[in-house]
Amino acid sequence: MTDSNRLPPEKDPITGVETTGHEWDGLKELNNPAPRWWVLVWLVTIVWSVGYWVVYPAWPTLSGHTEGKWGWTQYKELEASQADIKARQQAYLDRFEGASFEQIMQDPELYKFAVAGGNAAFKDNCATCHGTGAAGGLGYPNLNDDDWIWGGTLEEIYATLRYGIRSAHPQTRQSAMPAFGKDGVLTAEDVNAVTDYVLTLSGAAQKPSHEKGMTVYAENCAACHGEQGKGLREFGAPNLTDAIWLYGGERAQVYNTVFNAHAGMMPAWEGRLDPNTIRQLAVYVHALGGGEKSAPVEAPAP
Repeated sequence: MTDSNRLPPEKDPITGVETTGHEWDGLKELNNPAPRWWVLVWLVTIVWSVGYWVVYPAWPTLSGHTEGKWGWTQYKELEASQADIKARQQAYLDRFEGASFEQIMQDPELYKFAVAGGNAAFKDNCATCHGTGAAGGLGYPNLNDDDWIWGGTLEEIYATLRYGIRSAHPQTRQSAMPAFGKDGVLTAEDVNAVTDYVLTLSGAAQKPSHEKGMTVYAENCAACHGEQGKGLREFGAPNLTDAIWLYGGERAQVYNTVFNAHAGMMPAWEGRLDPNTIRQLAVYVHALGGGEKSAPVEAPAP
């Protein structure tokens, strides 16, 4: 068929656009090319991508990855941003390093700086055990309350962080509760009796008579926990008169603690974290809500 005999292109009766001649199940394809502006934008993006490939690092080629003419990398950008952060921090660190805890607490800027740094360090190093909100869990102390086994002043918190509890540090804080039942120090009857008595100290249980449990307690527990069960921080002995239990306050849990004992461990952060970070952590933990005031220093006698 010659061009003169070729039929003119069919037009869609609804849109008036010529069809391509392709038809599927009664659906005809319209010969509707992309708008010119769209084609131009598409061509520009192709040119832009080639330029981007030359200027910035790109996907590897047969000869290796392209480094880019500008020498930009994410690592360099990270280093630049970290350098900027360190420069800003240094202005405070110079003051922070030479300041005592008392001076930090009295300086709003240093205090805010310490809390912010301690918060970041806590999430990176402490939240795994104590939780992101520092509420702790079974076997991990809640740092939001005012119950402290080793003391809640800034200095005492700092010492706990620095040396750890039952850690490998030579100055670690040590406490050892005997496994009264497991080691045969007490009979099962005695463990039951002292368990019932201990529960009455916090009001968790009340029974007519606890003479046996009281006697067992006085002979075996009072030396560390005190005659009234208030605990002694010198030995890391918890207060038994409150409703706060590190390993659970149900009777079975308290019995298990007396029978088998527990020996949780907290690592010493000295050597793992720099001294400034440990001090910032101490300020942050102290600020969580349960921090105690330092004991006033008595003036020397004249």
